[in-house]
Amino acid sequence: MLPFSAPVRPEKVKKLVDRMLSLGIREEDLVERFIRSSGPGGQKVNKTSTCVYIKHIPTGVEVKCQESRSQALNRFLARRYLVEKIEAMRLGLDSEREKLRQKLRKQKQKRRKRAKMKYGSKG
Repeated sequence: MLPFSAPVRPEKVKKLVDRMLSLGIREEDLVERFIRSSGPGGQKVNKTSTCVYIKHIPTGVEVKCQESRSQALNRFLARRYLVEKIEAMRLGLDSEREKLRQKLRKQKQKRRKRAKMKYGSKG
C-alpha cells in the first residue's frame, strides 16, 4: 500500500499499487517534495504546500501535480501520472494511454469517412 492515506477509493489505490509493482517502481526509488501551489485558491493556496513533485531516480522521470487543493489527493495523482509516463516510455504503443489515443483516432476516422459518404462531393 501507499505510505500515506489517499482520499480515493481503496480499489483505485490497489490498482495503482499493482501497476507500480508491475513496472518495478518502488517507493524507495521516489524523491518527493512539496511546493506551494500557484493559481486560484487565494490565501489557502499561498499558505500551504499542496503541489507535489515526484522524481523516479532510476529513470529520471519527473512529475509535478497541483490539480487539487488537497495534498493527499495530489500525491496520489502524481504517482498515477508518473506510472503513466514510465509505462508509456517502456511499453510504447502498448501503454494504456496510447491504446486509448489509437481508439479515439480510429473513431474520428470512421466519423470523417461517414460524413464524406453522406455529404459526398457532387460534380
